[in-house]
Amino acid sequence: MTKSQAVQIPVRYAETDASGMAWHGSYAAWLEVGRVKLLEALGLPYTQVQAAGYAFVIAELQVRYLAPARFGDTVVVQARFSEVGSRAATIEYEVRNAATGQLLATARTFHVCLGPNGKVTSFPAEWIERLRAGG
Repeated sequence: MTKSQAVQIPVRYAETDASGMAWHGSYAAWLEVGRVKLLEALGLPYTQVQAAGYAFVIAELQVRYLAPARFGDTVVVQARFSEVGSRAATIEYEVRNAATGQLLATARTFHVCLGPNGKVTSFPAEWIERLRAGG
């Protein structure tokens, strides 16, 4: 698995704290942008997933903060699927400063698939192939 998707995101003033550094919760929103772009790149836009009655629900989120992002910076979020099972998948991320390339954070989200009934279910078979291509 080698395919990944990168997206650039400007650090907004509202995402920083009194010290001018990006608030830790901002990273979760940036990861979501990366995840949505990754799904789009794999031909599975989240709108299509929802229209089919499915959801990729986050069951676990881990972030390791290595250096601060600051107001006015642009960050690059790189996302890729690292594991894909029949009912769950893991996405790994790197967050870097776009200007310097400095690694700011690494992250991982673990997702389960919810079906139209709101219960954990298997991904449709054709989606599993696409998700596995996005690693």
